Amino acid sequence: MYMNVPGLKIILPATPYDIKGLLKTAIRDNNPVICFEHMALGAMEGEVPEEEYTIPFGRAVIRREGTDVTVVALAKMMHEAMAVAEDMKQEGISMEIIDPCTLVPLDRETIKASVARTGRLVVVDEACITCGAAAEFTAMVVEDERIFKRLKSSPKRVCGLDVPIPYSPPMERYALPDRENIKAAVREVMT
Repeated sequence: MYMNVPGLKIILPATPYDIKGLLKTAIRDNNPVICFEHMALGAMEGEVPEEEYTIPFGRAVIRREGTDVTVVALAKMMHEAMAVAEDMKQEGISMEIIDPCTLVPLDRETIKASVARTGRLVVVDEACITCGAAAEFTAMVVEDERIFKRLKSSPKRVCGLDVPIPYSPPMERYALPDRENIKAAVREVMT
């Protein structure tokens, strides 16, 4: 996802509030910025203040606090993870949901601190599993010896299949992660 291109910043808004604030920051930035806006979020409604505001790059948002597992979810997948968190609460599993908001710069400290607390990591991204952002998040955690020693299970990635996204809606749904995939990964890291 272009994360390895030096000097290029990448924003990944998940809410209407985020898109305005991140785009305002992008306009003021002297570097090139790519905005990956998920097409399914285009019709989303939400609170967007009339007044001027910006959202700093490189600051993840903890959308839901939890104690058992850290779930880093990108763009539309953040909303899916939030829905799953409600279901998993019924099973006694407390999910912390982190929305990175930007991929470059990446707020590594917020993610690492969360994983250090929970001891578990699930990364949810619609991109293909091979060489995607989810792999970078996972590597970031396991390469940090302090965090690695605190892991209670292997990190899991919930990603799209390594195929071109089909135009057929049923096939598209098959190729992309869904709530059931997220639940399965969370249950797996909890065992």
